[in-house]
Amino acid sequence: MQQYFVNSRAENPVTITDKDTVKHMFNVMRLTEGDEVVLVFNDHIKRLAKVLDSAAHSFEIIEALSDNVELPVQVTIASGFPKGDKLEFVAQKVTELGAAALWAFPADWSVVKWDGKKLAKRQEKLDKIVLGAAEQSKRNLVPEVTLIEKKADFLKKLADFDKIFIAYEESAKEGEQAVLVRELAQAEAGQNLLFIFGPEGGISPEEVEVFEAAGALKVGLGPRIMRTETAPLYALSAVSYAFELAK
Repeated sequence: MQQYFVNSRAENPVTITDKDTVKHMFNVMRLTEGDEVVLVFNDHIKRLAKVLDSAAHSFEIIEALSDNVELPVQVTIASGFPKGDKLEFVAQKVTELGAAALWAFPADWSVVKWDGKKLAKRQEKLDKIVLGAAEQSKRNLVPEVTLIEKKADFLKKLADFDKIFIAYEESAKEGEQAVLVRELAQAEAGQNLLFIFGPEGGISPEEVEVFEAAGALKVGLGPRIMRTETAPLYALSAVSYAFELAK
């Protein structure tokens, strides 16, 4: 059954006003009176609804659904600006894997330089990607995407997290395997976790020092060295295993 996010409160009747959503519902899927869909409102609760009037784009809410597929912890993925379309790939996949938010920031070793105008265009594209991925994976919420122009603004946000992990290539090379396992075992439902990933060149030693001063922990993600777009997927899979499969 098709699922859509509606940026409003759950009140009957529901009128869909977003042009892209209307186009997909009534032009692509050709919904008509009596057809049922799942609508997710700002309270993150899924509700079964049926089309009242296809011309007016209106729905009647039938019932609330108990389905909730969100991780017990809120995970933010922070990536140093990568090259090409890698961030678009990361956005889609971390949404499918349960991330609550995706941030990107100008790392010391980021090759690309995005100013405010480029960031605005990227933001619009990424917002559409995560929305589509959230609908496809039947999420209860759409991850927040934040593109940060200045590293100082990124550093100010570190105080908002219960645990911060630095995916550090040197830790992986040294065979470090215990920190992430230990910290995830001690984490509690409802906590906010941040994973920081470098761009293609990795995270600089100077950045590591700054992050550690804010309470971050260096972690190895297994014995193999992963690409910048692969490592966030590994981390989220580990979180899912720790909180959804192993418990």
